[in-house]
Amino acid sequence: MNNLATSISSLQQLQPQTESTKTKASPSEVQSAFADSLKNAINNVNKAGVTSNQMTEKLAKGEVDNLHEVMVTAQKASITLQTAVQVQGKVIDAYKEISRMQV
Repeated sequence: MNNLATSISSLQQLQPQTESTKTKASPSEVQSAFADSLKNAINNVNKAGVTSNQMTEKLAKGEVDNLHEVMVTAQKASITLQTAVQVQGKVIDAYKEISRMQV
C-alpha cells in the first residue's frame, strides 16, 4: 500500500492551489512536474508487480514458507494495477471531454 499512497500523494500535489498559495509556474514547469508524477506512479506500479513476481518465484522454489505474505504481496500488486487502470480511464475520459470543448 505504500506505493499506492506515494502515487496518490504525488497526484494530490497537482491539484489546483488556492489564491493564497498560487505561484506563477511556466507551462513547461507544470508539464515537467506532471510527467515526473506520472513516471513515479508507473514506476510504483511496476515495482509492486516485480515484488509480487519475486515472492511468487521464491515460494515456488521453496525459499519462502509464508504463503500469507506472498498472497498479500500479490493482492497489493493487483490492487495497484487496477487503480492505475482506473486512473488511466479517467484521464482518457477527461482528455476526451476537454477535446470536445469549444474555445
